[in-house]
Amino acid sequence: MDLRKIILSAFKSGKLENKTQNEIISSLHLPPSYKKPAKAVIKNLSSEGLIIKVDGGKYVSPEKAGAFYATVKANAGGYAFLIPDGYKERENDYFVPAKRLNGALDKDKVLAIPLGKGDEALILKIISRGRVSVTGRLIYERGNYFVIPDDRAYGADVLIPRSLLKGAVDGDKVVAEITAHHQDFVNGKIIKVLGADGDFMTEEEAIIAAAELNTEFPPYVLETAEKVSSEKVVLGDRVDLRSLLTVTIDGVDTRDIDDAVSLEKIGGKLRLGVHIADVSHYVKYNGCIDKEAYERGTSVYFPDRVLPMLPKSLSNGACSLNEGEDRYAMSCIMTFDENGKKLDYEIFESVINSDKRLTYDEVTAVIERGETGIVTPEIADMLKAMADLCLKLEAVRKNDGEVSLDVKEAHIYVDESGEIVIPDCDRALSHRLIEQFMVSANESVADFALKRKAPFLYRVHEKPTPEKVSLLYGFIKELGINAKGNAEDASPKDFQKILELVEDKPFAPVVNKVMLRSMQKARYCEENLGHFGLASKCYCHFTSPIRRYPDLFVHRVLKALLRGGDGEILGKYAAISPKAATDTSEKERRAEQAERDVDDLYKLAYMQKHIGEQFDAVVSGVIESGIFAELSNTIEGFIRIDLLPNDYYDFFPEKFLLKGRRHSFKLGDSVKVKAIGCDLCSRRIQFSLV
Repeated sequence: MDLRKIILSAFKSGKLENKTQNEIISSLHLPPSYKKPAKAVIKNLSSEGLIIKVDGGKYVSPEKAGAFYATVKANAGGYAFLIPDGYKERENDYFVPAKRLNGALDKDKVLAIPLGKGDEALILKIISRGRVSVTGRLIYERGNYFVIPDDRAYGADVLIPRSLLKGAVDGDKVVAEITAHHQDFVNGKIIKVLGADGDFMTEEEAIIAAAELNTEFPPYVLETAEKVSSEKVVLGDRVDLRSLLTVTIDGVDTRDIDDAVSLEKIGGKLRLGVHIADVSHYVKYNGCIDKEAYERGTSVYFPDRVLPMLPKSLSNGACSLNEGEDRYAMSCIMTFDENGKKLDYEIFESVINSDKRLTYDEVTAVIERGETGIVTPEIADMLKAMADLCLKLEAVRKNDGEVSLDVKEAHIYVDESGEIVIPDCDRALSHRLIEQFMVSANESVADFALKRKAPFLYRVHEKPTPEKVSLLYGFIKELGINAKGNAEDASPKDFQKILELVEDKPFAPVVNKVMLRSMQKARYCEENLGHFGLASKCYCHFTSPIRRYPDLFVHRVLKALLRGGDGEILGKYAAISPKAATDTSEKERRAEQAERDVDDLYKLAYMQKHIGEQFDAVVSGVIESGIFAELSNTIEGFIRIDLLPNDYYDFFPEKFLLKGRRHSFKLGDSVKVKAIGCDLCSRRIQFSLV
């Protein structure tokens, strides 16, 4: 007799709602020998949150109690928010004050109920713990060792017994595994000593460890990758494109080359080829390389290293579209008219051989400065034709309503002498060219799958919430910009119109940033929900399978469709696509946060050598305690309110404004600043006004 199944089924039918333990057992008419096991099952179901014990010792189903499952998003201030399962930005999250956390910590999975009609909730049970380890500084205090987590949102210090220190000493940066949870404290053991707290490389290692990023591949994965990457490329049934003039265009330090491009003029029309590394040929579904790639989700890029999704024998070797080498590819050939309108496309498996590996700087030299000698005349002509097509595609997208944000992103690198370099940002035509071509291919592939109703991973970007759109309109109104739009039903063209109105204004970069913050986060989804920013009805990620798992998923579906649409294979992908969408979106966010944190660390190290120097800057953030100012190379520093001109300041968050009697500071203001300090613990650079 499966008591667990019987009891859950009876609760689902409503038969056992609002009954005590004894009443439940009586209602089930169990033989005497089953009564004791039944009590144990009820206790287990309650501890798992599958039934809830309420006033008077009665039990109800979570649905009856209005309970919901959620993930804790804690704050360093001690309080937390609950993100319900299946949460979308348009819905409400719930606030939980510290006194109602009931021992729950950041990232824990919990069962909770709303309180009253407000947005507060009470945590009933902790279903599972979210963190298995923390990274922080080991301290010795009052006879005990504690790890103080770097992420203060975690909500608890970790008590470490002396026998589990693993050689760590007071002041070391460590990784601690959580071994036990108590109501008021957490036990743990040291599993890795990273180095002395405050050391630059130690801090970088700590960020990587805190993000739980895999830094090494298991030996058997490396061995399998070496074996499959040694296979010789064979044409087979693939289309032979090795004689087609093809080039790759990447950063100077890129080693994992996903994409190659070609362009032919035929009868007044343009045939653009986007050829993507066929990673799925080497990485078989559910094999050891695939499982490791899924666990990583994406490659992670830092100024001094890359944590690749695939072993180097594949990412830099067999899969990379290296110059002069035969490579398996998935090709998307698109035909455009003379105005840049897409007429049709075709997708197929191919073999290519790249004629030239080009960098963005080299392409810029050819198409913008007309420099010769870098490439052959034939390649130069093709690059100029590509540049012309790029401009036409941009015009088409602008007409469609694409929200083309101009938000600077730092390109931080370490030069040959070991110096950190952070140049001013420059988004050249060569970068835009590749972006336009990749977007066109991604749209074509998504359209191909949608028309065939195939299981898929779409890249979706839902429209912003009315609340955030209203704040955006309020902000630009304060800047003197009169833009019209419907906050309840914002369109990409509404946002595009705002960008056009501020295009030549000094505060344009800040409006771009505020607009970006007002938008929802793009994510992966098994349903096609469109892409707001691109004003695209259907979009996916197809062009980077070496470094993104969703692209690899897309390639596998494409192959199944191209080879006859095998129902069993497609059914398999349909079953896993919802979880794959959720998992890969989460891993993307984790990687992006780690990249930002490491970038901040490098910016801080860079500015340590510029203490006392003065810079032109723009106010990029305003909070009650001061203002943020950003330099032209994206480095941002904080100016405390006590370092602003002496005044009585009021903070207006909806206007991004600190207003005094004689002075005021708002987003977009030009200021001159001096670098006065760097705080490694907060990774914050301190400025003062000149």
